[in-house]
Amino acid sequence: MFRRTSPVIPGFGLTLGYTLVYLSLLVLIPLGAMFVHAAQLTWDQFWTIITAPRVVAALKLSFGTAFVAALINGVIGSLLAWVLVRYRFPGRKIIEAMIDLPFALPTAVAGIALTALYAPNGMIGKLAAELGIKIAYTPLGITLALTFVTLPFVVRTLQPVLADIPREVEEAAACLGAKPLQIARHVLLPALLPAWLTGFSLAFARGVGEYGSVIFIAGNMPMKTEILPLLIMVKLDQYDYHGATAIGVLMLLVSFVLLLAINLLQRRISHG
Repeated sequence: MFRRTSPVIPGFGLTLGYTLVYLSLLVLIPLGAMFVHAAQLTWDQFWTIITAPRVVAALKLSFGTAFVAALINGVIGSLLAWVLVRYRFPGRKIIEAMIDLPFALPTAVAGIALTALYAPNGMIGKLAAELGIKIAYTPLGITLALTFVTLPFVVRTLQPVLADIPREVEEAAACLGAKPLQIARHVLLPALLPAWLTGFSLAFARGVGEYGSVIFIAGNMPMKTEILPLLIMVKLDQYDYHGATAIGVLMLLVSFVLLLAINLLQRRISHG
């Protein structure tokens, strides 16, 4: 007979109950209400709303810029995490604080600051305009804002993983004749890739739903620089609740499919 062992930390049933209630109140019930409200539409009405040219343009812009911003942070964030973990230098704590700044700074304030810098009459925007490059009020400006607000996710996800990789493993590989590129590919990459995908998916998810830092620098021109969260707000301002919930459901489903694919890839890499 198998003897049932008691858990190290008692109270599993109670804590699980609190967890389910908490998630239900904050996540499941609001999302369920959105689906219930959208279910009042017929399929033809729902399809007409989500396939409208304005909605499709906003969908491509929101997910495209969020994906590009997450990729940029995947590269830059990896370099920052590597430098902060492997090296000690003056000013390191200041850089650490600067990386966390997007977490503490209100996104609307970040959007205003970025617009002031990159607008055609701004300090950097004026220099870019002389080169024929327009940053603010374009998809480039939106990508820049999303890159700013999503930077900490990749850095903070990779830092503890890098800190746990013993340097002796790299030194042993070097002693065995491995070149730096081979060490990076066969020693560091397998350990870092799952964490990198996690940071990428967090940055991507944050970028898709970002609103405050984007509306100022985007220009909010329909079919050009209008993001999905703003379009939902426009629908709500027009008391078009069915249209807003339909777009919200579309946004949720697309995000769920993409994040599920990333998580499955991450699991495959981890167990591969």
